[in-house]
Amino acid sequence: MSEVPSRLPMEWIAASLKRERGRAGLSLSELAKRAGVAKSTLSQLEAASGNPSMETIWALAVGLGVPFSALVEPPAQAVQVIRAGHGPAVHSEQSSYLASLLSACPPGARRDIYYVWLEPGSRRDSEPHIPGTTEHIVVTEGKVEAGPRGEAVELGPGDYMSYRGDVPHAYEALAAGTKFVLIMQHM
Repeated sequence: MSEVPSRLPMEWIAASLKRERGRAGLSLSELAKRAGVAKSTLSQLEAASGNPSMETIWALAVGLGVPFSALVEPPAQAVQVIRAGHGPAVHSEQSSYLASLLSACPPGARRDIYYVWLEPGSRRDSEPHIPGTTEHIVVTEGKVEAGPRGEAVELGPGDYMSYRGDVPHAYEALAAGTKFVLIMQHM
C-alpha cells in the first residue's frame, strides 16, 4: 500500500498568500472578510504556522480571485520530480478525501494528454518542441528514465516529473509493460 503524502509545507502557502494578497492589493482584514475566515487565522497562515484544511485554502483562493492551485503549488523548478506518495497533500474536513496537486495549468496554456506504452530496448529520443513547451509525466506501471538530455531521472509507479520540452529529451523503458501519462503543455 502506498504512503499517504505529507501535509503541505506551510512556507509555500505563506509565501503564496502574501504574494497573491499583495497582487490583489488587499489588507489582512479585507481578505479575511472576503474569505469568511478569522483575521487571526489568516495572520497565522501568512506566518507559516497552523494547519489549514482544504476548505480554508479554497475560501482564501476564492477571496483572492485565484485558482486553488495558486496557493498550494510548490515553487517552480527547471526539473521537478514528485515520488509516489510524497506530493504535498491537502485534506478535507468534510469527507475522507485527499488531493495532491502535481501541477497547475498556467493562464493561456494549452495541454495535450497522452497515455504512453513503452517497452525496453528502444530509447525514444525527442527533438525540442515549440518554445515554451513543458512536459509532465506520471508513471502508472513499470519504470522509465525520462527528461532532458543530461538530466534524465528514473521514475516508478506513481512518480511525477516535469521538465522543459523545448530542449532535446528522451524516454527509455527500464521494465517491461511500462506505461505513463504524458501531458504536453504549450504556452
